[in-house]
Amino acid sequence: MGRTDYFHDPKAPQPNAIKVAVSAVVLDDSGRILMIRRTDNDLYAIPGGGLEAGETVSEAVAREVLEETGINVQVTDLVGVFSNPEHVIAYDDGEVRQEFSICFRARPIGGSLRTSEESKEVLWIEPAAVESLNVHPSIKLRITRGLENASPYFT
Repeated sequence: MGRTDYFHDPKAPQPNAIKVAVSAVVLDDSGRILMIRRTDNDLYAIPGGGLEAGETVSEAVAREVLEETGINVQVTDLVGVFSNPEHVIAYDDGEVRQEFSICFRARPIGGSLRTSEESKEVLWIEPAAVESLNVHPSIKLRITRGLENASPYFT
């Protein structure tokens, strides 16, 4: 299913849904960030996805990272809650979501890189290289906050 992200765009459709999502800034021992290139919008992002009934947010993070990247992680810290109503995500099926993502820091504990139905590329990158990739501004904010040792961020 395709998606279109709108950010501070007066032409964005009105949201008709909010779904709890999780994401993770995963850093390896060298300080590199685990990134994916999404299949639905061709943008680079940190791994993440929707919370499913019956799981905790940290279980959802571990599941989503493993599904999208092949890497097992341990959640270590909260980056923040990202709920900007100016970030709207429109899906091909007519659902239009307002952003609501709880972002965590995590560390790899096993696995090996692989792609999935949701990720056509999976890579470890140096933080400075984020600027050279096509990354949505809301994801850049999560990465920036994830690299800081600051209090959790929230909108």
